[in-house]
Amino acid sequence: MGGTVAAQGRLDGPWLVDVLRAGIHAVFARQEHLNRINVFPVPDGDTGTNMAMTLHAVLLAIDREPAAHAGSLLTRIADAAIDGARGNSGAILAQFLLGLGDRAGHLAELSPGDFAAACSSGATYARDAVTEPREGTLLSVLTAFALEMERLARETAVTDFDALFAQGLARARVSLAATPQQLDVLREAGVVDAGAQGFVDMLEGMSRFLDTGELTAAAPPQEPATEPAIVGGGDAAHRFCAECVLTAASADQRRLREQFSVLGSSLVIAGTRRKLRIHLHTNEPEKLFRLAASFGSVSAQKADDMLQQRAAAHHARGKRVAVVTDSAADIPEDALERLELHVVPARVHFGTRSFLDKVSLSQEEFYAELARSPEHPKTSQPPPGDFRRMYEFLCSHYESVVSISIAASVSGTYNAARAAATRMPPGRVSVIDTGNASLGQGLVAMYAAECALAGFAGDEVVAAAREAAARTKTFALLGRLDYAVRGGRVPRFVKTAADWLRFSPVLTNLPGGRIGPGGVIFGRRALRSRFAAYVQRRVRPGVRHRLAVAHANAEGEGRALLDELARLLPDVESAWLTTCGTALGVHGGPGMLVVAVQEYTAPRPPVSA
Repeated sequence: MGGTVAAQGRLDGPWLVDVLRAGIHAVFARQEHLNRINVFPVPDGDTGTNMAMTLHAVLLAIDREPAAHAGSLLTRIADAAIDGARGNSGAILAQFLLGLGDRAGHLAELSPGDFAAACSSGATYARDAVTEPREGTLLSVLTAFALEMERLARETAVTDFDALFAQGLARARVSLAATPQQLDVLREAGVVDAGAQGFVDMLEGMSRFLDTGELTAAAPPQEPATEPAIVGGGDAAHRFCAECVLTAASADQRRLREQFSVLGSSLVIAGTRRKLRIHLHTNEPEKLFRLAASFGSVSAQKADDMLQQRAAAHHARGKRVAVVTDSAADIPEDALERLELHVVPARVHFGTRSFLDKVSLSQEEFYAELARSPEHPKTSQPPPGDFRRMYEFLCSHYESVVSISIAASVSGTYNAARAAATRMPPGRVSVIDTGNASLGQGLVAMYAAECALAGFAGDEVVAAAREAAARTKTFALLGRLDYAVRGGRVPRFVKTAADWLRFSPVLTNLPGGRIGPGGVIFGRRALRSRFAAYVQRRVRPGVRHRLAVAHANAEGEGRALLDELARLLPDVESAWLTTCGTALGVHGGPGMLVVAVQEYTAPRPPVSA
């Protein structure tokens, strides 16, 4: 088959599909290696995952609808890459593909000269997308490959793609080998640039297909006997890798670069005037999303915590399991960092405005917006793609992943997490329905993370988390029902009855994994103290407990409740106060108080540790 391409000297749509598919699978095969050598711009160990996910979006596009027209195919894969781009390397690669599509979109077949010209356009597009281009990166290798292709087409009589690719690939390899001399952080770590390596891996897969006509990827090269000594460096000044897609009538990319560049570093703007993917390293992702919204419609928001990713990439050898939860779990920030917990944010919507829960909208900002917004907020679970991106990254650094979910009875989050887990290798990701929300879910996630830190294996963390969920109770006092009625969770007649009879419902986790009314407290006087007594009566005596209290914009009441419960419960291992998140806050509104109590036994390192 490769000989046929060489004889024709042209690529049509079906041939281009096969060539691209071979290159994409070559990157898939090298994903974990690319993650391991990732040190620039941030040593967070996700370049392989980002490139693989970007190319997976391309693969889905070409598999969904075959195209005989090569140019139409390039245009379609560029759109797919812009929509699916992940990370700095993915955004640059998407912009390269966009340049190919813009230059060759009108051509039904590509000659070697057409392809060389398209590559030159793609390299220019990619470099223009980066605010501060650095040599020694993917950009350098893209440019070297494109310049060599262009030179060959101009100065030689090359008539087939085999020869064109072979010589272009040779030049790309030379450029890749030079990257450690261009960036100090690469030289110190003893590695080449991960994004550049991924591009060369893709070219090698494409070249193998052109040479052999076989779609099965060749076995990847042997890894070094020892992993490279990854060092620090990178973008230590910024915590989040934030991205979004901006859809606008006609966006001025120069103006966008000027305004976005002051918000952080590593800015990449890829796409057309109508649809762009914006990538930025920043400490304030909400400012990026807010500014983007001033230019048009914003979607596909994400903000990956690079500090957590860096910790995961360099985690202690004794820790075999990563623990993930969703943002419905109310866990203090210091506990998230101390326990190395990874969080996938839900979405919060005020009318047409959308936010990433606890990332681009803090709990305090949520309650402030709740008070002034005429539109009642809605929450939506993270899409399966967010979980999948997290699982793929963590599976490349840990033996297994345990995902701790809000109760399936009240949210689609559990199903989204499960759907993502099925896309991972069998047995690598386990998803636990805690039957809890807010603080209760948080306590279960914290216990699972403690077990992981103690050296438990994946199945042992799963068993411990399930046992902890069965020993955890959550109670939420709804002092008023206005917000639950506005959100459609409580019929108006129930509020009328509560006002008339002067009672306050208490929500709790019920048998069977449901969350619903567990009782009521009559009267309005000393409501907080009677709520503390209500909780005490439902806690098993003579057992050690872990205690947590959350408040909905009522810190004084929350602190007083925590103090009362600490006096009422005789044996409390630890107790803490936090702000209630959106999962319950959207229904309880300001003033709500939440308590979670967990029967607690410190994890003991298992025999397998």
